Amino acid sequence: MATDRVLLLAATTAYQTQDFQRAAEAMGVDVVLGTDRCHVLAEAWPEGALALDFRDPDRAATQIAESDGAAQLAGIVATDEKTALIGALAAKRLGLPFNPASATRATGDKLRLRQRLAEAGVTQPAYWHVPLASDPAALAPGLRFPVVLKPRHLSTSRGVMRADDAGELADRFARLTRLLADPELVARDPEAAGSVLIEEFVAGPEVAFEGLLRGGRLQALALFDKPDPLDGPFFAETIYVTPSRLPAAIQHAIEARVAEAATAIGLCEGPIHAELRLGAGSEGPPGGDPVVIEVAARSIGGLCGRALRFGAGISLEELIIAHALRRELACTRTANATGVLMLPVPRAGVLRAIDGVEAASKVPGIREVTITARVGEDVLPLPEGNKYLGFVFAAADQPEAVIAALRQAHDALRFTIASRL
Repeated sequence: MATDRVLLLAATTAYQTQDFQRAAEAMGVDVVLGTDRCHVLAEAWPEGALALDFRDPDRAATQIAESDGAAQLAGIVATDEKTALIGALAAKRLGLPFNPASATRATGDKLRLRQRLAEAGVTQPAYWHVPLASDPAALAPGLRFPVVLKPRHLSTSRGVMRADDAGELADRFARLTRLLADPELVARDPEAAGSVLIEEFVAGPEVAFEGLLRGGRLQALALFDKPDPLDGPFFAETIYVTPSRLPAAIQHAIEARVAEAATAIGLCEGPIHAELRLGAGSEGPPGGDPVVIEVAARSIGGLCGRALRFGAGISLEELIIAHALRRELACTRTANATGVLMLPVPRAGVLRAIDGVEAASKVPGIREVTITARVGEDVLPLPEGNKYLGFVFAAADQPEAVIAALRQAHDALRFTIASRL
């Protein structure tokens, strides 16, 4: 019997590439890596990789469709917003199931996302779209502070900043202008790099929803609580823990809101990751009405997928590959509580030393400590940076024990960062 073959679209900087490779091996599936710089990953992919022009999604899709072995591809898996668009365009050419290109474009552009949700009446923050060359002083009277400034085409909270008044608005605007002057970010999407999305800040707890769409039907995989407040001025993620401790009624409302958002955007196939706030004092279930902050046509970012296991130890990556191949796998999450701690960069500089990994690993409940940053590497915190120092994973009987273990492990870690000369 012929082995199924799946195309994995991943940038060289993607954290999850090796996790998808291991999942495919466990399933007996061949993986073809489609990436923007194949020589960087040559050692990890002895059969070679497909070199693609990620700067031009249409060209990349054509490269896929015209490549040797394209006819043998049974599915496509994307790892971020850029590769989701390439995957959609290639899937259409090859007749494979995937989200429509128009929907993936919307999830990769925060303005398009807001417009689609607004057209469908999905609950989301009030927003304003303004040119990057705007005068913040002229904008301030028309806003409802506090607000959050966002670049349209960046992810991982990069460039996202809160402003509480006109003075902070001017400061954040200048900072975002400097960031978006980066030629690489301009080249990624010149139109998006020329404007800014401003959203009304939504107070209240934030959650992350992980799901899988099959023919437009949403299947919930996990709901993560975020126990640390994300109130700004910048929005580095820290702890995710599941199962959620929210009341069942609110959890059902969150799932319904994500399904409503997916339909409004036009998403219908594959993984979906959403961020929502429970707006304090608004109408809806007790505790707040779910407000859609972000929706992505991909799975959870970084290495965070390692916090999830399903059925008899099935990984999130295995579920995603199985879906791409139209296979059925058990999606029932394991009974214990699990969580992940993302380690934000505390300040800019050169990483000189990493201490405490062994001590952190020995904390009861800690399952894995993975440091992704390297000694000697330049590190940059949010809002300009877009990487974490690493990830810590924990499991226990209750979410509270997971949170406590992650905090204790964090306290054991020490990162020495020297100022740049």
